[in-house]
Amino acid sequence: MGVVMIVLALLPLAISGSYYMHVLILAFVYVVVSSGFRTISISGQFNIAQGAFMGVGAYAAAIPAVWLHWSPWVTIPLGAVAATVVGSIIAYPFARLRTVYYAMGTLFLGYVIMNLITAGGKTTGMSTGLGGVQPLFSNRTHYYYLAFGLMVVSMACMYRFEFSRIGVRMKAVAQSHQVAASVGIGERRNRILAVAFGSFFTGLLGAFYCHYQGVASPSSYGLGATLLIIMYVLVGGLNSFWGPSVGVLILLVIPEFYFRDLKGDLPYVTAAILLIIAFTLPDGIVGLVNLVKNRIVKRLGRGGLPQQPEGEVRADAPGD
Repeated sequence: MGVVMIVLALLPLAISGSYYMHVLILAFVYVVVSSGFRTISISGQFNIAQGAFMGVGAYAAAIPAVWLHWSPWVTIPLGAVAATVVGSIIAYPFARLRTVYYAMGTLFLGYVIMNLITAGGKTTGMSTGLGGVQPLFSNRTHYYYLAFGLMVVSMACMYRFEFSRIGVRMKAVAQSHQVAASVGIGERRNRILAVAFGSFFTGLLGAFYCHYQGVASPSSYGLGATLLIIMYVLVGGLNSFWGPSVGVLILLVIPEFYFRDLKGDLPYVTAAILLIIAFTLPDGIVGLVNLVKNRIVKRLGRGGLPQQPEGEVRADAPGD
């Protein structure tokens, strides 16, 4: 992983053209947002309002930036806090919903949030979006390194969160809320915490993204954005921390770098990939890699010579 970080840090020196830089910035954004979705999912919640939480962060940053002329260095953290607060408030009544009921509830919730944003009149720019958001930099390379830094810090925090004692409790809730409650693990408290934590980083990158684009548009944060996020997670692997990163690489970076001429056919290719993953690789690409690795290790273990137990006399050994 350290090698990958070094390569990404040095990549702007080798990339020619701002388009490739733009693709990588988008990849950093969606790696964090998709990982935020997965962070919420470890507590057993399938959130279909993830794009809307990203939109809350974007508009919470865009509105004061456009109308109050606040600095982006203030509005970006404000977007993260706003998404956390909204996510926590909304998560409270939804914390007892499970499986398809939670998914349906968050689906309707996402529609409500985006409709409220578009109904905001001149303040939110309605359905056309709010333009004129103050840019952070004039050089795209600076955006690259800021997005890269935000991704590294966000991923480190989410990794520490998932593999801490708190993350273990959330996974226990996802496995069986009744068993978890029997040992004193509160279902509602842990699920609200998961939504708040995942929403913070989702709102943070949503706020950064709107300053990068210079506009906050509802079309960037609706159901379509959420479905893209879910595809990244499922293709990469829902059960692996690195699954969203692999999904973004497979479905965003590689097609944009190598298959731009086939962009009109990419939706069909993506649908085919999803069907293949659903039927043959339920744990995603990362699950396939782990499966191959485990089989190789098992074969290497079987290929070794069996050890002679201590004190055992071989059958062909000469008698005394």
